[in-house]
Amino acid sequence: MPSHRSTPSTPSASDKESALSCASSSSGSSTLHLSPPAPYSFLVMFARSSILSLLRSAISVGQLEIQDCDETFRFGPPKSDTIVRLKVLSGKFWTRVFSEGDLGFSEAYMIGEVEVENLREIMVLWLDNQSTMSAISSLYGRVAAALSGLRNAFFGQTRSRARLNVIASYDQSNELFKAFLSKEMMYSCALWSDEEGGVRGDLLQGPTDGDLEAAQHRKIHHVLKTLRLKPGDRLLEFGTGWGGLAIEAAASYGCEVDTLTLSIEQKTLAEERIKERGLVGRVRVHLMDYRDVPAEWENAFDAFVSIEMLEHVGSKYYKKYFEVVDFALKPTGATIVVTCSTFPEGRYSGYQADDFMRRYMWPNSCLPSATVLIDAAYAASKGRFTLEAVENHAPHYPRTLRTWDRRLKSNLQREIMVQQYPALSDDATYGSFIRKWEYLFAYAGAGFAKGYITCHMLTLVRASDVTLACD
Repeated sequence: MPSHRSTPSTPSASDKESALSCASSSSGSSTLHLSPPAPYSFLVMFARSSILSLLRSAISVGQLEIQDCDETFRFGPPKSDTIVRLKVLSGKFWTRVFSEGDLGFSEAYMIGEVEVENLREIMVLWLDNQSTMSAISSLYGRVAAALSGLRNAFFGQTRSRARLNVIASYDQSNELFKAFLSKEMMYSCALWSDEEGGVRGDLLQGPTDGDLEAAQHRKIHHVLKTLRLKPGDRLLEFGTGWGGLAIEAAASYGCEVDTLTLSIEQKTLAEERIKERGLVGRVRVHLMDYRDVPAEWENAFDAFVSIEMLEHVGSKYYKKYFEVVDFALKPTGATIVVTCSTFPEGRYSGYQADDFMRRYMWPNSCLPSATVLIDAAYAASKGRFTLEAVENHAPHYPRTLRTWDRRLKSNLQREIMVQQYPALSDDATYGSFIRKWEYLFAYAGAGFAKGYITCHMLTLVRASDVTLACD
């Protein structure tokens, strides 16, 4: 895994003051001191001391090294094989992490308040010490609401907060996704095989031209074959993306496809691609919420598919989601395939607190568990659907994310993004925008690799169906 090194954004006046204060401290300590010469304000020093005290007992696996001003703090077993290093560039880092925990750390990274030698490794360190590191999250949870209110009351929309708000809204550009997705633009987990060297092939032998395209092509056809599609079948899809799966279903399997999206930009580009393939009339893209399907779609479809869209439904609506699917599919001979990033059963909760993903990537998203979805499908259909198969694609996601990371850095053209979003002409804002995506790829990759999150593909069929002749 290559190192991820951030380029700090242009410092504000308060950042410069912190830096000058840091320069005046000269203890050069390599051990933990809770009362060093004060280079920061009282509030920053209190936050820093609190966090360092927690870290002293929190890290039992691996080693963390923090450089702040001219001091270096080390935590964890001294003979650890892995040393994760970070450098604090602004005192705001400490107050941000103290008040908002891991979300605060992600914000500090994005706006350049901390430099991380290897972004993925610090995610792994956090997960390896999750049971003890959770004390930091508990600490910030007790004070976050109060501090958030004080911050809004006394400081309002600071420059750093404004920058974070701006970069949270720049992910609607087709040009952005073209820079890192495969040619058919599947924004979901690919399936890697020995042909590409497997799930670690890029680490062992390096990436190859067209490897992502091959892996996404394999994923699309695996899904479509599992759906048992035949020429003339009608396929319903929730979550069009840019039409990659719908186009392949019509072109290679002879289906008619109705696909739903809430994105005008995605609908526009998908329809352009449908026209290019000569599939107008056979693939229809609807700008429609899944809860608004028309009455004439009752029992009209032979199969249903949704690729990584359920994350946006919310726990309150899982049953409604499958009620609509049950309504639209034929009473017999119908198949459902859904894929979704999920939590392991023991980690799932219907309430999921604000974190980096839900704040900056997919607002209001909620990861289900496989069992929660299976139970919702059974209850919604009153037993008319039964589980056929469960697959866990999580081992395939880290390589997908590493590939996206490499492609984004190689292919994104800033001038094109600036044309659509002029604020990205500011170097600090653009740097924050890029670091947000770096953080996503590392954050999610570590989560899948360590089993913190999973990615399931569920196949359900009508309860009366026999999918394989056996006598």
